[in-house]
Amino acid sequence: MSTFDSTKRLLPEILAEIVKGKIQLPDFQRGWVWDDDHVRSLLISVARSFPVGAVMLLETGGEANFQVRPIENVSFNGSPPSADLLILDGQQRLTTLTQVLALTGVVKTHNDKGKPIERYYYFHIPTALEGPEQLEEALLALEPDRKQKANFGRDVVRDLSTRELECRQLYFPCSEILNSDDWEESLQEHAAEHFGLYMQFRKVVLNAFRSYQLPIIALKRETSKEAVCLVFEKVNTGGVALSVFELMTATYAAEGYNLRDDWFGSSLRQVASRQKRLAHEPLLNSVETTDFLQAIAMLHTLERRRADLTAGKTGKQITPVSAKRATILLLPLAAYQKWADRAEAGFLLAAKLLRKECLTDLRDLPYRTQLAPLAAVLTLLGDHWLEPRIYDKLARWYWCGVLGELYGGAVETRVANDVEELLAWINDDTELPRTITDAAFQPDRLDRLTSRLSAAYKGLNVLVLREGARDFFWKANIRELDAEDVALDIHHIFPRDWCEKNGIPRKRYNTVVNKTPISYKANRMIGGSAPSQYLQKIQKHSQVLIGDADMNAILGSHFIPADPLRADDFTAFYQARKQNLLALIEKAMGKQAVAVTMPEEEEETEMEETDEDS
Repeated sequence: MSTFDSTKRLLPEILAEIVKGKIQLPDFQRGWVWDDDHVRSLLISVARSFPVGAVMLLETGGEANFQVRPIENVSFNGSPPSADLLILDGQQRLTTLTQVLALTGVVKTHNDKGKPIERYYYFHIPTALEGPEQLEEALLALEPDRKQKANFGRDVVRDLSTRELECRQLYFPCSEILNSDDWEESLQEHAAEHFGLYMQFRKVVLNAFRSYQLPIIALKRETSKEAVCLVFEKVNTGGVALSVFELMTATYAAEGYNLRDDWFGSSLRQVASRQKRLAHEPLLNSVETTDFLQAIAMLHTLERRRADLTAGKTGKQITPVSAKRATILLLPLAAYQKWADRAEAGFLLAAKLLRKECLTDLRDLPYRTQLAPLAAVLTLLGDHWLEPRIYDKLARWYWCGVLGELYGGAVETRVANDVEELLAWINDDTELPRTITDAAFQPDRLDRLTSRLSAAYKGLNVLVLREGARDFFWKANIRELDAEDVALDIHHIFPRDWCEKNGIPRKRYNTVVNKTPISYKANRMIGGSAPSQYLQKIQKHSQVLIGDADMNAILGSHFIPADPLRADDFTAFYQARKQNLLALIEKAMGKQAVAVTMPEEEEETEMEETDEDS
């Protein structure tokens, strides 16, 4: 079945329906932004009967039920009328033509520098009749007093402030183009000798506007909300993608609920910001509206799925758990209101769990996309997540997602599967989620991890911190120093300068195997020295004064093998620490690493570190 019709309609008919409110804007449309140059260009194009592009409209009354608003400066007496059609594409053109041709007030636009200006538009009749190429010269824009001025506004060049002055000077107001009866009467009264010239203008210019056929693509009311969204993004010449949040805001507004106020807050309505409450937790500072809506969509569809199974439904009758865009767009307002506060609490619990796993800084969060399924699960678990058996499963699932690098890119299907499967696994030890079964870590991956933007890179360093890595200099572990805002970073264990002088390839010494988090003080003492030298320098410092055994214990807290480090044996160090890190990874994932070597040509190229060793 066709979802749209294509036709042409007279421009005056379209503008009349806009003024009556039969054609309006969906609330997700941005405002009118065209400047004076765009206004002039469009008027000339219509006057010369040039094509100005098709307009796309949507029939109301279907699934895509949006809050609507009239075009700028269109007002109604009494209650706003119900719209029959909504403008999806052509807003700037239709708003411009409505402002200039169908309304009597001043046109509020702006100049090429973005400064707001107000203008009245006129055609000079004699100039317009000199030929189509003179129409641009004939078009005049005046300030609200309708006077053309020179000499920095001190001299009046032309005064059109009254109807009599317009008629005597033959300047026709564009607001009279669609219906010129009143102006013609005034012309007969004040300058009847020009009536014949005016009639030529009417035939050549005014009729071009009045008979202009505007191409119309009308989407039928049966068009789904998701399709409306996709179509809008394809035709939106402004280049700004329409978010699912904007669509849901417009949808819920039609039911009297302000989703924007709920998320961003409103001082006028004394509505607190849900976004700020979440952002109070540093790890949730990056949570986006889509993440939150995904969590609610999964909770809603999981509830429906369980109800379908209880009712004995089978096959396609059973609702799937989903976080897809189409599912969010169909999310009823009642479902949002039911789950919003509980989902917010679920996100806060997710932050608590991640803090227990040693994630404290947003920059160390491997995947923001893993927050939504975790929050949805914790919404339903409540305080039970702290039970050791449940906590261990949640942590294992999390680290499998991170170290298996499964949450990059489009993950709508995975997040939905994880919510249902993780809850099932909590109740039945044999029901392993796919994220755990799919996750695999290859030992050779450590040989290619050089970018701190990599999820596995971030995750591995957090695991080292979680196991209690202590600083080389300060008498504290790294987590304590981080909490006290001591400057920390990830630095080379075998310094870069030493490695280059000793012929160690960059692709070897710059991997995560040769890096660990330490304080700025320890890094300065390391400099570019050989490990055997900087270890002694640190141990003998007046503020440290520790023996080899104590220093070896500190190194061990970083999974650094002491003996090859003290012997300046990079090869032995690298192999031993790689094995230590693999053991740590296997412990977190609850499964062995997969020994598969990638072919040379398939090795990925990662962004290398730019930090310097002091």
